[in-house]
Amino acid sequence: MKYPIYIISKGRSDTNYTAKTLEYMNVPYRIVVEPQEYLKYASVINSRKIIVTPFKNLGQGSIPVRNFVFEHAVKEGHKMHWVLDDNIKYFFRLQNNLKVPMSCGVCFEAIEDFVSMYSNIGQAGMQYFYFASRKSKMNPFITNTRIYSCILINHAINMKWRGRFNEDSDLSIRVLKAGWCTVLFNQFLSGKVPTMHMKGGNYTDLYSKEIERKEFAESLQKQHPDIVKVVRRYNRWHHAIDFSQFKNRELEFKKGIKIPKGFNNYGMKLIDVANEKSMFQL
Repeated sequence: MKYPIYIISKGRSDTNYTAKTLEYMNVPYRIVVEPQEYLKYASVINSRKIIVTPFKNLGQGSIPVRNFVFEHAVKEGHKMHWVLDDNIKYFFRLQNNLKVPMSCGVCFEAIEDFVSMYSNIGQAGMQYFYFASRKSKMNPFITNTRIYSCILINHAINMKWRGRFNEDSDLSIRVLKAGWCTVLFNQFLSGKVPTMHMKGGNYTDLYSKEIERKEFAESLQKQHPDIVKVVRRYNRWHHAIDFSQFKNRELEFKKGIKIPKGFNNYGMKLIDVANEKSMFQL
């Protein structure tokens, strides 16, 4: 891969889902933790893969560590970086209406290669497993929508994470409003544990507190009143984002790019896991 992968984590040294999955897939990564938790994480993860923040318990959710990661990647001289949530248990390839678990890191490499062909992609990432339907025809990717949980960020956007809630939606909207495109891949999926189903992370700092979900939705509406509405669905408050004004924005090839003919499967092969160690056995 061309770009570094950072996992941001807090209070989950005992689960380490994303780290375990990337270890299984033999994908290089670094996990970013606060200093008071270093020893806990170092007891289960190689210390060379751990980055310690210069702050702790700021009560601002993941925003400070996300901005710390951005600055860290820039200082190392990278043009982009991946930032992953710490509760991703699996990665999949959606192929022929099957969600096939992956045992390699080709998903990251393929997305990087795709993004590198275009001059105006500000963010890219993988669709959630449960948002991809096996019973309907889906495009391999969607443009100009929200990117979440498994994000490749182009440093040229030059934007900081902000706020306390809905930080992924806010950043994607700001990227689009600044004239960039975003690309959400259906071809590759992340199997993330749903928000509020695990202790640690934002659950401890934010979601465990008795705050109405309406406040979460309203916070994004206040940031972007032109395209965000607060709605009631499934007996809960949600924010609804209208991305229609960005739908006709097209991806722009870099000069001199030539698309190779044929298919490139990056060496991926379907295997029978009956006699192989599967990530589902982690």
